[in-house]
Amino acid sequence: MLLVAKTYWGGAPFNFRQEPEAAQVVPLLLETVDHRQIQGLFWTPSGQPVPRVAVVCMHPRVDFTRHYTFPRLLAAGIGCLGANTRNPNNDTDTVHEQIILDVGACVTFLRDLGVRHVVLLGNSGGGSLNAFYQAQASQPPALRLKTTPGGAPTRLEGYALSPADGLVYVSAHKGEGRIINQCIDPAVVDESDALATDDALDMYSPRNGFRPAPEWSEYSANFVERYRNAQLERVARIDKTARKHVADAASAEKLHADEGFARLSDGDQRQILLREAFEPVLIVYRTMANLHYADNHLDPSDREYGSLLSDRPDLMNMALMGFGRLCTPRAWLSTWSGLSSNADLMLTLPQIKEPTLVVNAGRDREIYPNADAGPIFSAVASDDRTFYTFPAARHYFEPDFGAREAPDVEALMDRMVEWIQSRFA
Repeated sequence: MLLVAKTYWGGAPFNFRQEPEAAQVVPLLLETVDHRQIQGLFWTPSGQPVPRVAVVCMHPRVDFTRHYTFPRLLAAGIGCLGANTRNPNNDTDTVHEQIILDVGACVTFLRDLGVRHVVLLGNSGGGSLNAFYQAQASQPPALRLKTTPGGAPTRLEGYALSPADGLVYVSAHKGEGRIINQCIDPAVVDESDALATDDALDMYSPRNGFRPAPEWSEYSANFVERYRNAQLERVARIDKTARKHVADAASAEKLHADEGFARLSDGDQRQILLREAFEPVLIVYRTMANLHYADNHLDPSDREYGSLLSDRPDLMNMALMGFGRLCTPRAWLSTWSGLSSNADLMLTLPQIKEPTLVVNAGRDREIYPNADAGPIFSAVASDDRTFYTFPAARHYFEPDFGAREAPDVEALMDRMVEWIQSRFA
């Protein structure tokens, strides 16, 4: 059963379709301040190994080393550093308080090279990642976050973090946790049984207003309210489970460090060490259940039916491919819980004063005009803030299936290049 959206049939929609002209590329292996290694590609205009302006383009897990914005940026004389975080293509153990250090390694590389102005380009989940980095980098070290949502020390106060000079958000959501808040299925009644369902909270049940795909459904205001409340209740329950796992590991670590540990029997010592070493993984079933996937009346736009990942979210909801499906407790709390995560644009944007560009795609199937784009722009605190909307564009500004040209990308880049050049060139 092929459920993935046509957008992905021809390859990753966020990759450029033609190699940049008059450009050179260098593979990078960068070391972060916490001694992890990340990989990236540094694209520069021919004859400009040290461009005056460069962008950093990253995502918590997606490979943006060949991002669709790069050809036009390079043609305008702007360098492009596309890099992976320490968790490429796998966010099972993604802790945002750690991966912002990966963004920092890219900014530091460009600063050390001699690039005068660095712009963070955040597409989709890259927006909340970049904003979290910028908010922390802009703080005096003593005021940075001391612990992760799971209680582990961040050590951010001891790191040198260089803020960027500007930020661009393209089809950015509020944060991966906020995405889960909206798309987790509240009808799940047993976290160990994906098929156990509360029919009264099932958005894909005809009794609640669902119509066969791709016919748009229409849910009542009462159902929407109950549904949204139940979604947050399920997130809170998973939060509680995750925090118990974290607390159990911390308790075992404390017992191991206690002076009485050496006096315990070998068997008791081993049980404590096993519990300290144990790293559970949460399985979060059914995370493709945003009411907006099936009901265009709730937040009207010109989007097609379904989600970014599938034209049949009612079926994809049962498949492996979904948001936050497998994660460690610390990753759930830091990345995927909208009740706990610090990587939240509603929290970070008010802390950022640098020039900010927000771009909305009018046909986006994951980011919505009233629920997302409007509130995100309203949260921007910079005095220099700009909002562009492209009514015909999809999430990655990709063209219709099978088309070779991407006119929405060209329209986006006309505006983005001018915005960057007018401030930093």
